[in-house]
Amino acid sequence: MSDILVHAEGGVLTLTLNRLERKNSLTSDMYASLADAIARAQDDASARVVLIQGHETVFCAGNDIGDFLNKPPAGQDSPVFRFLRGIATFPKPLIAAACGPAVGIGTTMLLHCDLVYAGDNAAFSMPFVNLGLCPEAASSLLVPQMLGYHRAAEALLLGEPFMAEAALEVGLVNRVLPPTEANGYASAQAKKLAAKPLSSLVETKRLMKKGQQQAVLQQMIDEGESFGRMLTAPAAKEAFTAFMEKRRPDFSKV
Repeated sequence: MSDILVHAEGGVLTLTLNRLERKNSLTSDMYASLADAIARAQDDASARVVLIQGHETVFCAGNDIGDFLNKPPAGQDSPVFRFLRGIATFPKPLIAAACGPAVGIGTTMLLHCDLVYAGDNAAFSMPFVNLGLCPEAASSLLVPQMLGYHRAAEALLLGEPFMAEAALEVGLVNRVLPPTEANGYASAQAKKLAAKPLSSLVETKRLMKKGQQQAVLQQMIDEGESFGRMLTAPAAKEAFTAFMEKRRPDFSKV
């Protein structure tokens, strides 16, 4: 069975992360599938809304570390950057339902969604610094805007999880629900949007986003350059080696 399930019904294209045995951690192939699906939806008149969801126990545990080390992003045309640009520039409504762990990209992709619904078991984290890396998905721009600088610094410098109610308080999510209801509620909201005039939805979203879209795309490029450079530096090598060896990293010499 595919790691990304694609289902189209009633104007809603639902993309389900379906790698539960690895906590929906994303591989390069999964990024490619997501990027391709979003690109097709942009040009498909029958796809009026896109919904991204995981399982009620886990949304996304971030990058698959093994796959990430074997297939590191190679420039702005790599699958992960195609996915990030795709969600940042998608002109139609983009919705997400997140339950359980939402790590790294599992949190930062939500910054580009128009509506986000969370299970009350959701735990959001952006532990890039802990891996010897820097933020991605323009999160270094969008997280301070959304959370305020000091909360953003806590989230991005410490990389510690914050729970669903805290995410609701700062506006990362629209509503918190029981995990068994989150996907269904998000789907119902997507159907509401799909019944509205698409031209009005697209123009309203364009007007809301136009003031900072270029800044977001430039931030993604800047982050990507730093990310690629840091990926081969000693801190990241120590972090990934420690992860694979199931030990605490020692950053005292980096």
